[in-house]
Amino acid sequence: MASDFFSRISDGTGEFFVLGGDGIWRKSSSGRTVEIISPSTGEPLGKIQSMAPVEIAQTILEARNAQKAWGALPAYERSEIIRKAASLIRENEPLLSEILVKEIAKPVSLAKDEVLRTAEFLEYAAEEGKRIQGKIAYGDSLPGGKKEKMSLVERVPLGVVVAISPFNYPINLAASKIGPALVSGNSVVFKPATQGAISGIHLAEIFRQAGVPKGVFSAVTGRGSEIGDILVTDRNVSAVYFTGGTKTGLALAKTVGMIPLLLELGGKDAAIVLPDAKIEETAKAIVSGAFSYSGQRCTAVKRVLILEGDETGEKIVRRVLELVSKLKIGSPEEDSDITPLIDGVSANYVWELIEEARSLGAVPLTELRREGSLIHPAVFDRVPLSSRLAWEEPFGPVLPIIRVKSVKDAVEISNKSEYGLQASVFTENIDLALEIAKSLEVGTVQINGKPSRGPDNFPFVGAKSSGIGTQGIRYSIENLTRAKSTVLNLSRGNF
Repeated sequence: MASDFFSRISDGTGEFFVLGGDGIWRKSSSGRTVEIISPSTGEPLGKIQSMAPVEIAQTILEARNAQKAWGALPAYERSEIIRKAASLIRENEPLLSEILVKEIAKPVSLAKDEVLRTAEFLEYAAEEGKRIQGKIAYGDSLPGGKKEKMSLVERVPLGVVVAISPFNYPINLAASKIGPALVSGNSVVFKPATQGAISGIHLAEIFRQAGVPKGVFSAVTGRGSEIGDILVTDRNVSAVYFTGGTKTGLALAKTVGMIPLLLELGGKDAAIVLPDAKIEETAKAIVSGAFSYSGQRCTAVKRVLILEGDETGEKIVRRVLELVSKLKIGSPEEDSDITPLIDGVSANYVWELIEEARSLGAVPLTELRREGSLIHPAVFDRVPLSSRLAWEEPFGPVLPIIRVKSVKDAVEISNKSEYGLQASVFTENIDLALEIAKSLEVGTVQINGKPSRGPDNFPFVGAKSSGIGTQGIRYSIENLTRAKSTVLNLSRGNF
């Protein structure tokens, strides 16, 4: 996993550096590192720096000092740098994909998709960054107001944005924060997930190579439990943009104080299947939605709600099982559909949910099998609402099917969740689909489709414990800028 292009980011022995505000890759003064282990092979991939608090504070200060000049650059110049980063990502797709396969056990085809989608995202963001516009408001819009009073409203960058990415999309969900933040004139301090940091470090070098000035973009590493609070509570931080678990997100919301937050958290996305649903299309969407990347996605299908006694529902369940039986189980290098989960802790949690559901009477429709962190796809029917599997997010390859008496019951069960990310409705009755969609307490409703984060120009938003703020390229840019008003008090009668 080395090339001349990336030679400066490590010492050549597998120990990776951090990118400081001076634009130089170096080891941390702490002298401590964290070893990164491959989830699929158990082999060490390298070591990342565990940064000292004083280094993090200095990095943030340098980011603040560099931001004003960056924000003052013409928008098209910032846009060209982001576009250059996209080009470099395309050129280095084979290496970046290889790292994803090894570091997070992402299947080959999904790794390539992630890298190329990231390039597409940044290309679009580069264009949107040139369209940040303000407006003029006139005082006579309200009774008693005067035409002579007007407000020039512009959008200005927030300042220093701390971008924290998750393990499951360490390149795409990092760039989806970095790109909009940089193109709108902010400086960025990037903290990749620990498992995913090697991918993040390579991405950071791409932004450096693209021409982002020193101090404007930095990369810090270390365990979130050790450096997270230090990173987000620094007085020079202007905003925090985080993707990860709901528990961590709630803690962040209580910690950061009065600065803007963009949080993308967990989900318990329900697929509501109605009697007129198309069998093949629905089954394919459910299986792809539930088991892609072993279910390690916030937008995975995490429960299926089917009407009791519905013949179409029974046929869809049978077809789901046929498709699940064809999933390839094994290593990411073999481009398997089901690969080892990110670590043993995650696998243990998923297995706990499986065992508890079975003990409470859920009917397993597939063989329940585990080999270390590799959990074979598990489908349960008649999952009781008393089980944790009916409500908790497994983040693994397990699909609970819940039988309901009516559409109203399906909506109530979906809404009873603490989460509100997405939901799917499968039906040919568009009027009913829209009526159900209005009743669902989620950020997005997919009609006849699986939950999905994209396309990236669409708004992506979570309700309840699924997040704060709206993402999507233009929406992210808006959230990473603020309105600033300059009021003109004009005089009349000068001629």
